[in-house]
Amino acid sequence: MSTMEKNVAPKGLEGIVAAKTRLSDVRGDVGQLIYCGYDINELAGNATFEEVVFLLYYNHLPDAAELAEFTETLVGFRDLPQAVIEMICRLPRSAPPMHVLRTMVSLLGCYDTTAEDVSVDYQRRKALRLIAQVPVIVANFHRHREGKELVAPDPTLGEAANFLWMINGEKPTAEATRTLDVCYVLHADHGMNASTFSARVTIATLSDMYSAITTAIGTLKGPLHGGANEGVIKMLQEIGSLDKVDAYIDDALAQKKKIMGIGHRVYKVLDPRAPHLKRMAQQLCSQLGEKKWIQMSERIAELMKEKKGLEANVDFYSATVYYSLGIPTDLFTPIFAIARTAGWTAHVLEQLADNRLIRPQSEYTGPLGLKFEPVERR
Repeated sequence: MSTMEKNVAPKGLEGIVAAKTRLSDVRGDVGQLIYCGYDINELAGNATFEEVVFLLYYNHLPDAAELAEFTETLVGFRDLPQAVIEMICRLPRSAPPMHVLRTMVSLLGCYDTTAEDVSVDYQRRKALRLIAQVPVIVANFHRHREGKELVAPDPTLGEAANFLWMINGEKPTAEATRTLDVCYVLHADHGMNASTFSARVTIATLSDMYSAITTAIGTLKGPLHGGANEGVIKMLQEIGSLDKVDAYIDDALAQKKKIMGIGHRVYKVLDPRAPHLKRMAQQLCSQLGEKKWIQMSERIAELMKEKKGLEANVDFYSATVYYSLGIPTDLFTPIFAIARTAGWTAHVLEQLADNRLIRPQSEYTGPLGLKFEPVERR
């Protein structure tokens, strides 16, 4: 096919449909996010993370018996191979947590004797095991780097509560648990985002579940994707106080700097996840008596809508929520990964169910007709 005959996609594949999916739909023009037929506003604050994972896997919300069995399955998959725990404890304490998570998920594949088995039952078990083990990896490394004893998973706790228990070594409050659980629900899936697409590309080669999720983690860590939430809190800390917000934004816009957490590649109106996070951020800041973070955030959002017509996205308020929960800044993106492992693995299973190798073309823009010259004549 000649260059003229190729269908050249827009830069960044914007607007290109790469797959059909029943899992989620991002309707950017109207600010709507749908999981398997449910508007995110129906689920956030009502359904637990475990219920949402079940929904993504089985296309319906579980009844009480199904939920109990499913939760028990996830709890039973939390334990890491001892060799993986030992490796976590040998890593440099200064290592970035996303690097650790990416490496340890890859390592898990070395201890799974069925890693290469692509049958549906084995793949689903691997997927559920990863959902359960990813937070354990993050929590174990956090305890290791702080020089503290590792905390074993608590089988009586759900996914959100167990993570908070494992990083802090104390049982979380009901409110902290509910807040993190809602965050998990809001981050569980999001259409054909960059990390989900990369996971589907990897598994489309008939690689393996661990490779696909390792790929996704590597993609998510970038500051233009999951890493944006860390950038938000760093920006707020750099600004320092409410009275300095206006000057900071004016200066940043004059220098054409990106304001982290503002604007979205798909949403042209308000990100539907943002109001839920904003509400939780307001409540947490009020309870803690530290209102400046949410006040600064609200002023930045107001200015950016006024000056650039851009709305806040999911990263903008999630940063304040996590910070208010006492979670270290460099764990913000790993928490995103913990939640999104549900969506990644569901997409991997969906890709395998009707697989075709993902192999787009490229448009060549280099020279033609060059002739080889021996090295002594160059």
